[in-house]
Amino acid sequence: MFTLYEPSEQKVPIKIWLENIGQLDRICLEQAKNLANLPFAYQHIALMPDAHAGYGMPIGGILAAEGMIVPNAVGADIGCGMTFVQTNIPAEILITQETPDGKLAQTIVNTILRSVPNGYEKHKRKQASNVVQQFSWYLEEQEKVVATKELANVLDEAYFQAGTLGSGNHFIELQTDGQGLVGVMVHTGSRNVGDAVCHYFDDKAKQLNSQEHSPVPPEWNLAYLPTESDMGKEYIRWMEFAMAFAKENRAKIMRIVIEIIRNLVAEYAGFTEIELSEPIDCHHNYAAYEEHIGKMVWVHRKGAIRVREGEWGIIPGAMGMSSYLVKGKGNPESFHSCSHGAGRQMSRKEALETFGMDDTIFDLESSGIFLGKTRKRDLGEEARFAYKDIDFVIANELDLIKPIRKLETLGVVKG
Repeated sequence: MFTLYEPSEQKVPIKIWLENIGQLDRICLEQAKNLANLPFAYQHIALMPDAHAGYGMPIGGILAAEGMIVPNAVGADIGCGMTFVQTNIPAEILITQETPDGKLAQTIVNTILRSVPNGYEKHKRKQASNVVQQFSWYLEEQEKVVATKELANVLDEAYFQAGTLGSGNHFIELQTDGQGLVGVMVHTGSRNVGDAVCHYFDDKAKQLNSQEHSPVPPEWNLAYLPTESDMGKEYIRWMEFAMAFAKENRAKIMRIVIEIIRNLVAEYAGFTEIELSEPIDCHHNYAAYEEHIGKMVWVHRKGAIRVREGEWGIIPGAMGMSSYLVKGKGNPESFHSCSHGAGRQMSRKEALETFGMDDTIFDLESSGIFLGKTRKRDLGEEARFAYKDIDFVIANELDLIKPIRKLETLGVVKG
């Protein structure tokens, strides 16, 4: 980690968990300097080793704010994150057992692909969602909730998106650990809920900042709301709803996947004594009110997870690469945070122009990884070479986390 601080150019320092400034792209650095000049930025800005340019705020960045909340510093996929469950199923069963569709791992991947809507798909019928139902009841009881009517359609649509994967870098993976046992990892978020909430409140923040002649330039895309204002309080309510919906979404997907695995390993391998352990879930796009260095502040983690001392975290690698289960060291310099993944080193457009579909499929197949994807023509966006090396990322944050388990990919369903 090194610190970047030019008092004539920055209000607060930027702490960067990399070896040198050359490992950070220019736009990401500019965005970090914008954060460092926000009038409400507290102590310093933190950039994780997976940091890269985002919209307004770098992905892999942490902003602690006094009395303000910034919708674009949370991001559009509010509550996006990871969940993991360990099983006692030997991985050998999945890669050696034959089925009419090939190896058992491929059959499981294909069945998941058919069972969990992905990409722009959603369920044809409303799904049960305790989170949406309870939030709807809450809104009905409120006398003054400005956004209720404008975002009402989001709640109705959420019922159809509960238990859906989405697109982009979202995934469901079958993995194996050093003991040769199967684990399941899911990466997804709040679907359209987070996107709609982010854009609605970002627009409101822009209007407010313009009216009040904010010192923050609009081109920074860091419009903010006072947390004690009616609009700020309402954003926080909707953000926390989106986070809860994202967590519920991951849990629904995980239940479906575990049931598929349970049925297929019993049918084709006669393995019926399945045990589940070590469930872990963590958000990596959110803001939380926390105490740091003696003050309560709103910690924005955009592409970063919280790892207090002893707290579990999930840091996935690129598609087909290793992932890590870690425990936090509670380092105050990062506001108790660490990276959320490998981090892109190439834009989606650049990756798509560089890595062809066939080459990406061949790369996965040559590594013995079973793939499930409905729309394959954009597969190059997620080629592993478009991302930073996960071991490099982990090596640069060992003062933040302790790696507990390294996981290797057996099969992946990609959104």
